[in-house]
Amino acid sequence: MSSVRQYELIYITPPESTEEALAELHQQVAAVVERFGGSFEKTENWGRRRLAYEIGGFREGVYVLEVINGPAPLMAELERRLRVFDIVMRHMVVRVDEELAAAERARVRRKSNMAERRVRRGLPPEPTDSERKRHAEEDDDSEMGMDHMFRGGGDR
Repeated sequence: MSSVRQYELIYITPPESTEEALAELHQQVAAVVERFGGSFEKTENWGRRRLAYEIGGFREGVYVLEVINGPAPLMAELERRLRVFDIVMRHMVVRVDEELAAAERARVRRKSNMAERRVRRGLPPEPTDSERKRHAEEDDDSEMGMDHMFRGGGDR
């Protein structure tokens, strides 16, 4: 039993690709995802964009992002199929859940370090509501002060 992971699939099609052709390609991808028990988190058509370099005589392409939850064999099959589709000029699959887990670990580590520093200074591990409120007000004041300076309202 393989675990479900989150992946981002980005593929590029020729600039003259029609909405019907893109919908058909999405249906083919959806069929593979469904067959392997995966699911779509979201699909975004980023539209026509300039390519970093020429691919097959094209300087532009239509970019599509698919966020897919599923097992690793699903992505292996999708990659295999995308290589043979004529409409797909390039594709890339990136596993996202590793990055999310690393970010969560870093957040927990920062929070525990902050709690340790506060305890060493004789403060409670978590900021009190009054401290949070005071810091929020200080942030608002400093932003307003800089905004005021840039608008030319300072002393001359």
